[in-house]
Amino acid sequence: MVVSATQADRMPSDLNASTRSRWWQRLPATVGYLAGLVIVSAVFSVLSDSAQTKMVRNASTNLHNLLNGRVGTLLSSAFVIGDVTAASVIIPLLACLLALAELRFGALRLVRVFLAGHIGATLLVAAGLWVAVEAGWVPASIGSVEDVGVSYGAMALVGALVAAVPRRWRILWVTVWFIVAAEGVMIGQTFTHVGHLVAFTIGSAVGFVMIRRVSTAVRRLTRVESALFVVSAVLAAILLMG
Repeated sequence: MVVSATQADRMPSDLNASTRSRWWQRLPATVGYLAGLVIVSAVFSVLSDSAQTKMVRNASTNLHNLLNGRVGTLLSSAFVIGDVTAASVIIPLLACLLALAELRFGALRLVRVFLAGHIGATLLVAAGLWVAVEAGWVPASIGSVEDVGVSYGAMALVGALVAAVPRRWRILWVTVWFIVAAEGVMIGQTFTHVGHLVAFTIGSAVGFVMIRRVSTAVRRLTRVESALFVVSAVLAAILLMG
């Protein structure tokens, strides 16, 4: 009787521990990337202004670094936000977007879409800048402009979420964000705005491919996922209109 009672007393905590374990296991990519972002942001926040500037310059995927063979910036730039205040706002919102994408698509697809947007948009924008500089359309100094952050990868995920949106809202989802991104290009007229549009387009294309291949689970959004969806839309609006 004593043994039985002891086992019964332990069951709730064992179940809670098992639940926590399963939760962590469902979001390995999200947790891993956020941990890296938080650590880098924490280190960045305690550096001097000159050290922060150097860190951002070395991690930037600008034309200067890429032409000098610093291809490692294609990854390092995704871990540096470059502004402590912005990081405190973006990281929690990004956590919701990453969690939603991983819950719907899985860790591997999450990583693939994020990298496709981050690296793909970076290289396409860099190619466009190189042509513009060589043609004399823009000053050569633009090749050294700081270019770090999570926005390209995030916008690719926003585009890919078309595969998780209910069928009747898919075209609307893509159209609205494409228009907002295009307006950002026309109003802001910076290569970052162009990168957002390119990254979103890449992500949307991947999302439609997933739909055609029926590789994404066709199920309704849960309440938690719906809440994550709303926060993800807020992040997209901030990135595109900021």
